[in-house]
Amino acid sequence: MTPRAGNEADIAIVGAGIAGAAAAYFLAPHARVLLLEREEQPGYHTTGRSAALFSEAYGNAVVRALTRASRAFFESPPTDFSSHPLLAPRGHLIFCTAEQRALLDAAAADMAATGTSIQKLSAAEVRARVPALGERHSHCGALDAAAQDIDVHALLHGFLRGARARGARLLPRTELQAAEFSGRRWRLATAAGEYSAGVLVDAAGAWADEVARSAGVGALNLQPLRRTAMVFECGRHAGARGWPMAVSADESLYFRPEAGNFLASPADETPSLPCDAQAEETDIATLIDRLQAATSFEIRRVTAKWAGLRTFAADRTLVCGFDLGQPNFFWLAGQGGYGIQTSPAMGALAAAAVRGERLPQSIADQGVGLPDLAPGRLARGDELG
Repeated sequence: MTPRAGNEADIAIVGAGIAGAAAAYFLAPHARVLLLEREEQPGYHTTGRSAALFSEAYGNAVVRALTRASRAFFESPPTDFSSHPLLAPRGHLIFCTAEQRALLDAAAADMAATGTSIQKLSAAEVRARVPALGERHSHCGALDAAAQDIDVHALLHGFLRGARARGARLLPRTELQAAEFSGRRWRLATAAGEYSAGVLVDAAGAWADEVARSAGVGALNLQPLRRTAMVFECGRHAGARGWPMAVSADESLYFRPEAGNFLASPADETPSLPCDAQAEETDIATLIDRLQAATSFEIRRVTAKWAGLRTFAADRTLVCGFDLGQPNFFWLAGQGGYGIQTSPAMGALAAAAVRGERLPQSIADQGVGLPDLAPGRLARGDELG
């Protein structure tokens, strides 16, 4: 079987979540791009289930550098990218019990070391900003007032719309079944037919290792971790719309206002196989217990609950680069909890790397290089061939 006319491309990207969409956006002006998505809707899995916050103090040093390099795009996207701003003021407040004071001090020092302006808060100041916090859990706090909410839907669809306008083809319901490299090109078998491309970009999120195996490439031992969230109704709280995202110092709970209600998560990281993750009742019960212990919320009704898979490399740094054993296979994976806030920089970086160009100066200026992200830094799970 050979690809039909129009099914050949320079680059095929597997996965139309935030990583694949951003890469397609930056690659499309320079190459013929196919974006293969297994689901009906792009971003169905992790991207569409994220409570995304833009914070330059989040993640390790490489993640923070990529976030800083993304700020200009978020603040001033191209005029045709989105009809409204991608960021909205929120703030990020860490709260603690007396026993957790050392954790809070360490987190605040770590955040300040990135150049983030951190304000230490007394117990009264914590409760003034988040009045629902109980006395025990508001011993003191630290506030990153510059953290902002990300409009994930506008960001994802801005990338997708821009990629299509630049000539990329988005193919939903097109799950990759097998890939074979022959004659300097990939032959890609899908349920929707066969496609061909010179470079295969693996942006498949929780399925990234599976895509690699289907292409005869050794896996990187990427680990999907399930995270649970819910939205709940409670009594009215004056001024709640302007509350910051509140995160416990031991990272066992976070909550924030959400369209008249509240969104919360136990910040769980439960190892999982790649799947359509669902919220477990035990995790929701744990979350409710933690909320009731830490706050005065009277939870009247859970209006929505869900889970998503955040996929990490062993060092919790993103993966971006050509495979050492197969130079036409490009990894764009392991976004963990950072893929959305780093997507502008990662999309531009991946596009430059795929095309063999120098990294954009805005990224290089932050001290990030391809070796920091290269798949070769990771132990292989099942080296093939």
